[in-house]
Amino acid sequence: MSLPRPHKNKTLATLLAAALGAAGVHRLYLRGGRDALLTVHLALLAASALLLLLAPHINLFYRLLPLIVSMIAGFLQALVLGVMADEKFDAAFNPDSEGRSDSRWPLALLLVATMLVGTTVLISTMARLFDLLYTGGAYG
Repeated sequence: MSLPRPHKNKTLATLLAAALGAAGVHRLYLRGGRDALLTVHLALLAASALLLLLAPHINLFYRLLPLIVSMIAGFLQALVLGVMADEKFDAAFNPDSEGRSDSRWPLALLLVATMLVGTTVLISTMARLFDLLYTGGAYG
């Protein structure tokens, strides 16, 4: 007889994706260490660390760009997890759990905050990238 797996909380998964999505902590929480997208998050984190150490002459924005891309992906994954129906979340991540997800207002507030911060990061990243590519950083 197998023991029931622990119930994975949808709000916690969304919070982890929003706050620590760049490191892929939410992927580790939901799917474990063998998740392919966790490997991508970790590779982008390592690429950014290597660029910071090995290429000090390159603009800081370019050295942090892999980390920023991973962070934006984390925000998108937080939104996807947060708006997923509770039944669908349970079917995907809690198939053997006896508990059932029941999302409430904290999740809605977290989604609003994630949308606010995520779009700010995305628009800022696009603006800085275009500034560096087309003007050579003339605006800062």
